[in-house]
Amino acid sequence: MSQFDNTPMQVPPAPVSSGNEKIMAIASLVLGVINLCAWFLPICGIPLAIVGIVLGFLGMKDPSQKTLAIIGMALCGFGLLLACGNAAYGAYIGYTQGLPSFAP
Repeated sequence: MSQFDNTPMQVPPAPVSSGNEKIMAIASLVLGVINLCAWFLPICGIPLAIVGIVLGFLGMKDPSQKTLAIIGMALCGFGLLLACGNAAYGAYIGYTQGLPSFAP
C-alpha cells in the first residue's frame, strides 16, 4: 500500500462564531464616530483609530455585521489620516517657527 491513495481529504469544519464579532463591529463604528472628534489631538486620535481598524477587521467575520465593521473601519481610517496630518502640520509649525520668545 502506498502513501498516495485516493481517500478524500478531511476538511475541518468552519469555526463557529463566538458572538464577539458583533460587539467588535459595533465598537469599531463607535470608535470611528468618536475619532472624528479626537483627531484634533493626535495623541488620542491615532491610537483610537488603530484600535478601531483592528476591531473592524475582526468584526468582519460576522456576515450580518460586516457593513457596520466596514463603516467603522472607514471612519477610523479617515480619522487616522486626519490625525497624522494634524501631527505632521504641528511638527512643521513647531520646527519652522520654533519656541516663542517672551523677551521684553
